[in-house]
Amino acid sequence: MERKLSSRHITMIAIGGAIGTGLFMGSGLVIKEVGSYGGVGVYLLIGLIIYLFMNSIGELASFYPVSGSYSSYASRFINKSLGFTLGWLFWFVWIMVTGIDIITFSKLLQFWDVFQQIPSLLICFALLGALFVVNLLSVKLYGEIEFCLSLVKVIVIFAFILTGLYILFVGINDSPVGLSTFVANGEKIKEVGLLGVISVLTTALFSFGGVEAIAITAGESEEPHKTMPKAIWSVFWRILIFYVLTMFIISAIIPVSDARLSDVNNVISSPFTIVFQYSGLATAAIAVNIVLLTAVLSAGNSGMYAVSRQLYSLSKEGLAPSALSKLSKRSSPVMALLVSSIIIGATFLLEYYFKDGYYTIMSMVGIIGGMVWVVGLISHIRLIKAIKIQGKTTKKVLPFNSITGVKGSWICVCLLTMILSFQLILDVYQKEYYKLLFHTLVPIIALLMYFIHKFKHKTKTISYQDIDISKYEL
Repeated sequence: MERKLSSRHITMIAIGGAIGTGLFMGSGLVIKEVGSYGGVGVYLLIGLIIYLFMNSIGELASFYPVSGSYSSYASRFINKSLGFTLGWLFWFVWIMVTGIDIITFSKLLQFWDVFQQIPSLLICFALLGALFVVNLLSVKLYGEIEFCLSLVKVIVIFAFILTGLYILFVGINDSPVGLSTFVANGEKIKEVGLLGVISVLTTALFSFGGVEAIAITAGESEEPHKTMPKAIWSVFWRILIFYVLTMFIISAIIPVSDARLSDVNNVISSPFTIVFQYSGLATAAIAVNIVLLTAVLSAGNSGMYAVSRQLYSLSKEGLAPSALSKLSKRSSPVMALLVSSIIIGATFLLEYYFKDGYYTIMSMVGIIGGMVWVVGLISHIRLIKAIKIQGKTTKKVLPFNSITGVKGSWICVCLLTMILSFQLILDVYQKEYYKLLFHTLVPIIALLMYFIHKFKHKTKTISYQDIDISKYEL
């Protein structure tokens, strides 16, 4: 595959994957549940996890820059059976996420009366076809389109922040907004306590989902040892500032008593819309709806890229049929893209005929994402230990040495494991066994896939002495 993605492409692809409906819609729900202190605190905690995660993945991605990287990491540094399992799980979660993004796009279009006359299923398949063509043409075109789509979201967030700061420091209609509102909203955390905070951790984690796409792009980046570190730092700081500052503005302007914050299924209730309405912009709902369309379109475009490259990688490693590694004349994985598109289409049918399908898929995505991140971090830990055991230093072996190093990976693994475990404990404590079933279903399936593959192929965990730490040839 061709390496035509520059640092600016990689940066915007990761930002485009991470900034979506989770920020535009879900941020209000987090503040509604835990107030200003809890909301900002939770996002700072997840920001810390992202910081540690991005540093570790930066070392891995620059050392071993391959498309479909997470399964490749597991296969090379842990166990081939784990690589097989993770590869398929990662592909499946992006299938679900991409399907959700396209379905959400069709729903947002129906904000306007003219689109209410068109079946949402038809809109979904039409958009799927368009994204298929974009991803089929060339990776360069994909990078440029994703760059533009992500840039629009970044501009809108800047506009939101400027509008929020204007309301806070200049004021509107003598409304009591600002630090007094922020402090008053902070009282909410006393009501919900620790259990309330735990209940929104996975929601906040899901909102940051997508930053892992930065490792997938390593296989098609120009000079990954140079572009990846630059892109990682850029992505982390931009995302952290966007999220934390956005949460501060929302909780300093909108009271937690505002019922619109909890109605995340209605564009009118978007915290972005409410802030714009506070500023006196009568057309705020229309503007935000257009932005949300751009957000989910960008996320869907990122998803199509991710699923096709992941399936291509599985095929190249012998973990999927060899036909799926076929490339087009423009160096796009055409068969992997076609098969992935067909399965994405199946998610439309699930949502169309089973109305609970949309929310069922959403509840499972966060769990899989957390599992993928943990395995990626363990791959990094094993790589660093293998380098030391084989008598070499990370400064000589790794093209990029992060500030946090292996200690950061251990801290991140512990924090992610705690978040996922707390969610399951909370499901039991609150006797929400229906949620518990879906939250544990994916890990159980993953374990079955792992042991079946391990038994069939008799794979073993790779010893530190046998881990390949030679330079990856581009």
